[in-house]
Amino acid sequence: MICWHGGGMSNAIAAIILAAGKGTRMKSDLHKVLHPIAGRPMLLHLMASVDALAPVKKVVVVGDKADQIETALAGSAELAIQDPQLGTGHAVQQAEAGLAGFEGDVLILYGDVPFVPTGTMRAMIDRLNAPDAPVVVVLAFEPADPLQYGRVITEGDRVVKMVEHKDATDAERAVRLCNSGLMAAKARDLFALLSRVTDDNAAKEYYLVDIVNIANADGRPCAVVTTDPRDVAGINSRAELAEAEAQWQAFKREEAMAGGASLKAPDTVWFSWDTEVGRDVTIEPNVFFGPGVRIADGAVIRGFSHIEGASIGAGCEVGPFARLRPGTILDEKAKIGNFVETKKAHLGKGAKANHLTYLGDATVGAGANIGAGTITCNYDGYFKYQTVIGENAFIGSNSALVAPVRIGRDAIVAAGSAVTRNVADGELRLVRGEQFVKPGWADRFHDAMRKKKAAEQGK
Repeated sequence: MICWHGGGMSNAIAAIILAAGKGTRMKSDLHKVLHPIAGRPMLLHLMASVDALAPVKKVVVVGDKADQIETALAGSAELAIQDPQLGTGHAVQQAEAGLAGFEGDVLILYGDVPFVPTGTMRAMIDRLNAPDAPVVVVLAFEPADPLQYGRVITEGDRVVKMVEHKDATDAERAVRLCNSGLMAAKARDLFALLSRVTDDNAAKEYYLVDIVNIANADGRPCAVVTTDPRDVAGINSRAELAEAEAQWQAFKREEAMAGGASLKAPDTVWFSWDTEVGRDVTIEPNVFFGPGVRIADGAVIRGFSHIEGASIGAGCEVGPFARLRPGTILDEKAKIGNFVETKKAHLGKGAKANHLTYLGDATVGAGANIGAGTITCNYDGYFKYQTVIGENAFIGSNSALVAPVRIGRDAIVAAGSAVTRNVADGELRLVRGEQFVKPGWADRFHDAMRKKKAAEQGK
């Protein structure tokens, strides 16, 4: 079986992702591999890197909370159930039926090791297809502290032995090259070797690493590829999840600044996995970006703003203390000021809402001005309704626009108005209760109340 990669022809690739662990250290009702990093489940971070290789097959091996993983994957991969769970070798065997008839290269990955670069996966596949044709390629790393990791014993880049920490001798534990658990092998070799693995070890489990030792015993070579320890960091606890988040955020901040954005206090800016930031964008301290944000060149995001699902045009200004919710679109040089909230609102070029405003389910024309305290009343308790504000319209402070309603081009809504009917182009709409004046009434009221209070205190 063959497929195309980057204009050249190579062996087809399949991926087996192990995600059957219970994740008890997370202490969560959510499956471990679905805990988010930068707003995206860690499993989906990994799947995106796998997809860049254009695999013809993906099999995710699941156990506990399999329904959650099935929902998250939404049909993008086949599932295989491991029950009971008898070790990593046994887990990989559960994918055999899903890869029936497949004869290409197989990558073995882990759902809780989400940051393996596509380039590293490619390096493993390339090594597998090198002229010396190793049977298995092992991905290894050298951590600062080897801890309880299994060791990879090598001669050059040939693997002569794989050993779990609990089964290793003191001399083997002194080796610093550690097994990440990730491997590559031809499908025909992988499952043939797995069929010969036994549980003759301290944990009475079927170890995936034993396929290397079996191949070596057959006189067939196995090779090692090394990578940065950060690329294969596993996540098993809330603390490790936080470390992974910090690692990802640091990378994204560096990427944004390298691309021409200015972050005034980088450590206080929080990006999501898909945040897009243009050139000459300025981001002030304490800004949070949820998923789905695009920021065009030259925009300014002021401090303490919370933005998600929004498209911010070139030269726009947002904040401080602004909240842009999903569906917000700001055209060029639009402005959202302090304590303004938007949701499904489209502001045209140069439109502005400078302060203390809610714009929901609204279209605001170019050059329109929304005064302080304006609210689009878009919800009647059952349905949402649209407010449309024309170009260069002026909405006075403390106005309530009761949707569905249209405010015409160049129209003016006077301050304090509650508008329930459409306003025509160029029209002034003033909706206020009549003001009554009663001279001396307040003085008489205060005198009466003071006397009453004094009488009460004298009792």
